[in-house]
This record gives sequence, C-alpha cells and structure tokens, in this order.
Amino acid sequence: MRVATFSLVAQDPKTGDLGVAVASKFLAVGAVVPFAEAGVGAIATQSYANPRYGPQGLALLRQGASPEGVLEAFRRTDPDLEKRQFGLVAATGESLTFTGAECHPWAGGWRVRASPPRGTSFRGRGGGGHGGDLPHRQGPVSRAAPPRPEGGGEGGGDRRGKQSAALLVVGEGKGYGGLWDRYVDLRVDDHPEPIDELFRLLSLHRLLFERPKERRPLTEEEVRFFQGVLGRLGLYAGEAHGVFDEATERAFLALIGMENLEERYQGGPEVDEATLSYLKGRYGWS
Repeated sequence: MRVATFSLVAQDPKTGDLGVAVASKFLAVGAVVPFAEAGVGAIATQSYANPRYGPQGLALLRQGASPEGVLEAFRRTDPDLEKRQFGLVAATGESLTFTGAECHPWAGGWRVRASPPRGTSFRGRGGGGHGGDLPHRQGPVSRAAPPRPEGGGEGGGDRRGKQSAALLVVGEGKGYGGLWDRYVDLRVDDHPEPIDELFRLLSLHRLLFERPKERRPLTEEEVRFFQGVLGRLGLYAGEAHGVFDEATERAFLALIGMENLEERYQGGPEVDEATLSYLKGRYGWS
C-alpha cells in the first residue's frame, strides 16, 4: 500500500514558536508524524515513517547538532533511510528536508526561509484576527505541498483520500496555566473532512485557552443577566441587582470553571468579548 502524507514544519521568527501540521489518509496520523520541543526544534517523519526520528532528532538538536548533523546521524543508524522522508526546523530557524530515493512518487519537500513563495498556502485561514500566528498559518498543511499547492487540501493531502490531521505547536511557557510549553496539540484521528474538523477544534481551543489581551467591565445590564443565570444554576442566592459584588464574583468564577474558560478570566467584573459572546449565546442573552 502506498502511503503519501503531507506535513508542514515551521518556526515563527518573531515568537520562536515551533510547530508541525500534518494531513494524511492514515488513522491517527498525529500519533506518528509530529514532534516538537520549545527552544529546540520541530520534526515531522513520514513516508515509511520512523517515529524514533522525533525523540532522537530533538535530542541531537538539544545537544547543539545542526539539521545536517541530524541527517547524518540518521544515515548512520537507520538502514532504511532511503524509504524515509522527514523535515525539521531548529529553534535557530535552520531547516532541512529529506526525501529518500525509495519513496513513492510524488515525494519531495520545500524549504522556505521567512516568507513563502506565492502559490503556497502558508497563510492559514483568516478570521478573528489570527491569520498571522503560527497555529493558523500551519492549519491547511496539505495545500503547502507540490505539485498542486492550491488544490492539495481539497484533494485531502493524499492520493488515497483523507482521514486524519493534526496540529502541534510549542512555545516557551505558553501551555495550560503557563506550566509547560505545548499550547496547541490537536488531533483528528478519523474523519471524512479532517482539515475542516481540525480548524473547528482550533477555534474551540482558542475560545477555551487563549489568554485575551483586552477586557472590559460588565455593564449593569450584563451583571443582572449573569446574576439571573447564576441563580438558575444554583450558584448564586442573591438578587439580580446589577452590582458585581463578592458573592457574584464567586458564582461567576464557578460558572467560568464549569465552561472551562478559566484561562480567559482573571477575576473581577472585567471580561473579554469572546468569553462574553460565548456565555451570552449559551445562556440566552437577548
């Protein structure tokens, strides 16, 4: 059976974030292809994939090896290297793509510094003002591979069809609670439209885990609305008087926890617009 997987490995020169996006006609491709470590590098292994390339390559980069040094290490230790295909980018921005001579056609890779050439789709899907960050630019991975750069996504990224997709992005201290570096790790293991589903999950991830830069005070009308909601949920026993007092804050914090929005809320009466929009829609604001 021929295996043809398309992936994208990238480093954001502005933030230092590193990531891998992948799409394939392969069950749970995210469990095999992508590897990344903040401050070290990112690696995608495919074709007749060798999952050991991920931890081994990252260990070598961590020790100061160049991308070419990683390739030479694989050449010494893997007798089936010519069946493999992999791409990597170091935290320094240095990159390498390798396609073995025994890989099935079409097989190859592009290495791009800074801005990609016209025709690739390393632009991501717009909307919400996020078109410029690494997760959104990496999303439509299969559109970034020749020979059909604009049509690969519609074709599924694999001549056999489409089944799974994944997105892994790491950044220093950007993970949940600021306690680790993996801040996007999304997988669509088996789906008729895996790339579309991956974007749906990415949008949900943003809602739940993105730390907003701007917040505004709740209006008296909004406070009264939420007090009514909190009362119906059994979280608040006071009246809907429109004052964001201590009891209201405790109850509102409980609601935020119920909805898994704790990364977005910092306490007090100030809330970001995305959180407000979600809560209003969920609880019947009119």
